[in-house]
Order: sequence, then C-alpha cells, then structure tokens
Amino acid sequence: MVRVEKNHQVATNVKEESHHVSRDKRGQVLGKGELQEFRGCTIWFTGLSGAGKTSISFALEEFLVSNGIPSYGLDGDNLRTGLNKNLGFTKEDREENIRRVAEVAKLFADAGHVCLCSFVSPFVEDREMARQIHKSSNLPFFEVFVDTSLEVCEKRDVKGLYQKARQGIIKGFTGIDQKYEKPEHPELVIKTANASINESMKLVIEMLKENEIIPKCTGNQNGHLIISDSSPVKELFVHESKELLEEAQNLPKITMTEIDLQWLQVLSEGWASPLKGFMREDEFLQTIHFNTLVKNGNTFNQSVAIVLPITSEDKRRIDGYKSVALYHNQECYAVLNNIEVYHHRKEERIARQFGTTHKDHPYIKVINESGDWLVGGDLEVLKRVTWNDGLDQYRLTPAQLRQKCEHLGADVVFAFQLRNPIHNGHALLMTDTKKQLMERGFKKPVLLLNPLGGWTKDDDVPLKVRMLQHQAVLESGVLDKESTVLSIFPSPMMYAGPTEVQWHAKARMVAGANCYIVGRDPAGVPHPEGKEASPDGNLFESTHGSRVLKMAPGLETLEIIPFRVAAYDIVNRKMTFFQPERKEQFDFISGTKMRKFARTGEEPPEGFMVTKAWQIISDYYQSIINNN
Repeated sequence: MVRVEKNHQVATNVKEESHHVSRDKRGQVLGKGELQEFRGCTIWFTGLSGAGKTSISFALEEFLVSNGIPSYGLDGDNLRTGLNKNLGFTKEDREENIRRVAEVAKLFADAGHVCLCSFVSPFVEDREMARQIHKSSNLPFFEVFVDTSLEVCEKRDVKGLYQKARQGIIKGFTGIDQKYEKPEHPELVIKTANASINESMKLVIEMLKENEIIPKCTGNQNGHLIISDSSPVKELFVHESKELLEEAQNLPKITMTEIDLQWLQVLSEGWASPLKGFMREDEFLQTIHFNTLVKNGNTFNQSVAIVLPITSEDKRRIDGYKSVALYHNQECYAVLNNIEVYHHRKEERIARQFGTTHKDHPYIKVINESGDWLVGGDLEVLKRVTWNDGLDQYRLTPAQLRQKCEHLGADVVFAFQLRNPIHNGHALLMTDTKKQLMERGFKKPVLLLNPLGGWTKDDDVPLKVRMLQHQAVLESGVLDKESTVLSIFPSPMMYAGPTEVQWHAKARMVAGANCYIVGRDPAGVPHPEGKEASPDGNLFESTHGSRVLKMAPGLETLEIIPFRVAAYDIVNRKMTFFQPERKEQFDFISGTKMRKFARTGEEPPEGFMVTKAWQIISDYYQSIINNN
C-alpha cells in the first residue's frame, strides 16, 4: 500500500527488521588490537562554505583509520554527485538533502564506524532532525560548529563560489543571500581563522576522548598518534645499584663487538620499542619472515633482526645459567635475563633480509664472521652507551627528541635520514617539504635531521666528518637552524634496501616523527658483481624502498614523502628540481663524481654545496691521499 505525501508516494506496508548481529559483536571484528570495540557515532561538521569543515573531517578520517578505528567521511559535494544529485538548493531540497545524509550517517554509525559529515546545513531545524534520527537509534551524535567568519571564508574562496554569488550568478548562497542559523548548543566550536588543520583536529579528538569514543590513554600532546610504534618509548635502563653490579660480576661474561654495543644502545634507548632485549627465537622468526612483531594484540613494524651472536665456546660457558653479563672493552654495560640460546641460521637470515647471499656484500660479511649461535633475553642496562668522540651531545634518545620537538613548539615533525654529506639538492628537498607542510596548515614544522651514526662500510664518509659538514650547512642558513634538530641515529648500517628502510622509518616514528622523507634507493648498495648481475648495477631497484614504505604494516601513521629528484641546473647555476623538458640543461652529480672532485682538489659547480661544507669534505679526502 502507498499514500501520497507532499506529491510523493510513501510506502506504508513496510516493517523494520532487527539485525541478528549486535553492536557489541560488530565491535569485536572492527578496528585492530585494543581498539576492537563498538565506537559507532556521527560527527556533524556545520559552518559556512570555506570554513574548513571538509579539511578537518578528512584529516580526522585519515587519523582514525590509520590508527585502527573505522571511519568514513561524507562530504556535501560528493553526495550531490551521487545519492543527492537530483536535489537543488531550495529550502525543501536542502531539507531532503540533510535527511538523506543523516539516514546514511546513521547506517555507518550503526555499523560501528565514526561517520564524519561535512555539510553547510544552514538551518537549525534540519540539524536537529539529523540529531533525532540518531537519537531514535540510540547512537551518539556530535554537532561541531566550524565557526569561521564570512570575511575569512570569502578570502579563502577556493572554489570561487562567493565571487559568483556576489555577482548574482549563484542564487541562494549561504552567507550572501541565504541566512546561516548558528548552532545554539553544539558539542564543540572550532575557530579556524588562526588555527591549523592539526590544531582543529586535536579539539575533535579531545571531544571523542571525553565522550569515550576513543580511549583516553591514546594520543600524544600534539594530537598526532593513537596506537603506533611511537607510543610508548620503552627505555631499558635500570637504576645502577651496588647489588646489581655485584650480581653482574658473578655472572658469565659475554664480550660484545662494537657493532653489538651499537645495537645495545639502540635497544636501551627505546628505538626498537616494544622490544625488551636482544631477540629470542620467536621474535627473530617473526622479524625475518613477516617484518613485524605482535605484542599484546598490536602489530609493530620490525624489519631487521636485532640479535646477539655468540660463539660455541660462549654457549658452553653459559649453559645452565638464566642470566649473563654483557661487556665491551672490559666494561659491564648490561645484564641479559631469562636467556634463550638458539642456532644462528646465517643463510636463512641473510637471504630473508638482503635478498642475496653474496659473500661480498658489506654487512653479509659481518654476519658470516659472527658467532654460530644467538642469545636472546630481557635487558637490564646499567648505563647509557657513550663514545667519548666529541659527538655524544648529538646522541639524543627518542624520549629526548620528543621533548626537544615539544619545546620547539612543533605541530608536525618530518625526518630526513642520511649517511652522506648534505648538498644543496638535499637542502632544497627539506625546505620544500617544510613549505608544503605549512601550506597544509601546520604552523611549526620541525625537521629532524638524523644522520646514521653506527657502523658503515669503509668507503663511506666517517660520522665525525659528516657531522662537521652538517653543522656547516646549518650555520650557512641554507636550512633553518631554529626549526631543525640535528641528532645522531645510533643504528649500524646494513645496506638491506627496502627491508632496512622500514627499520629506519619505524625508529623515527618512535622518536616522534609524523613524516619521513625517503630518497632513491634508500639503504641501497651496488651489486657486488655490478651490471653483470643486475640491470643498473645496483642490488635493489631504486623506487622499491619508497613504494614498500607506503605499504608496510605497522607504519600506517607515518606519512611517506617521496624524494623529488634534484639536479644541478647548468643555466641557473644552482641545485633545483629536475625538469624533464630541459633535461639537456641538467647535470646529475653522483656521489662517485662528488668524491672524484674532492680527491682531485677540483671545485664542484657553483651552487652545488655550501662552500664551507664542501671544504670539510674536500679536506677529508685530501687527508686520505696525503696519509697514503
């Protein structure tokens, strides 16, 4: 049966059916880890066109989904191209537009999603209708008034709508010839005129926490992460005590190599959170086969094995003990408890991590020369690892880096890792990234310039020289010294390409980075047999590192910023982004070519590198020649 209502046929022979699946049951299969719980609700963003509703909504959607909370954004323009494309902008059509959207939002919320609706919705009556639709189904509804003045919205006018409305081309445009009725009692008011998208989003996140839609214990002070590898940092230091030192002295001793000590530093400072020590066998297997660790139902990226090799003689000495003391240069650094000893299956480890077993690969040599057994366990670290090389003040822990960035007022942190000197092309990429972040609404982007400081192959520029060069670049003003944190990342370099670059990115997440700049062939190395074994002479394809990072499990909350190719512009005599249409006017100055300049005493082209920074590199290579 049907009845006629407002010139429409309305069905009367319908009956609402109840679902067999409860909301609690839906919640058990939605989200991930500790976030598997019903969180269905609708957040209704209302305000003038250009107020920032959609920008905040879509940023929040990305944030929630990246952190394991199902969410979906409904935008006014998008709905009018599909479901509501038969509606105009009369009062009746606006009312029907909102009614349909509210009903769709209710379905998303009932399915357990956080539904984000971005609609001008100028009439109080319509917004109240949307609220009642949710209330009748016992679903939370939050009205968020994006309170931006008409003047500011007109200045933004990204779509040119205000201009057309002023010219009379568009009729009935809200704010011009159509009244906007401000909410009287919204759950939240956001003023965007002097706030970034991130700052505005943080207010919504706090509202969701207060209403127990998302857990209160999640998120950092800048409103960036909920559940991720950077929360929390697990440092493994213990307060030094006479009893613990005496205990360590009575335990069997394991002597660590310098590389082992570097890995101990990585673990103790929390870069590999949530690892509590050198890997036991199950953790080792998860890492080499899945590039992840699962702890308490949460998945963490961990793409490289952090293990402690020992010899057969070491294994014999520690047999029957539950704990061992770890020494380097006759100095006790830590106690390893509840130990597990297992075979160091070198070929399996090498093949899985490097994609090759070639004996001439630099870090494969290190592994092959190490012990035939691995010992894992929980660490109690007695002291911070220091190197007394004049650079310890640059070795900030992840916790210290977070504090430093917070002190600088950072609302976003972008990290750049390098193991080579900085030329003006690198500087261009970093300054351009900062510019893009500010254009997106961030007020204080901070650069984490985080050179790798552990073991590297013999022909790489030593850390001390690189740090002097980096300081010269900062002093020159090519990079903004006031918004840059120069700090050493203590990890050894393994040259494991796309596998290792995940480790580099994960560690920067732990240190508080929100964005990570990735270059061409990150963590790459030439193939030991050159072009006879690979098309370009390299072990890894140059784009795979960047592509893998965008897909890697456990890195969802880290924004990957691809490395734009910079080259030397011969005409304009400076490093700039490569323009294919002018390719004959660009020179690609490779690392090999740069080293040739330095060895021969030849000056690079003007504008390639800061003069003082180049002099440091040139002096280093000249000293090698003189010493030889």
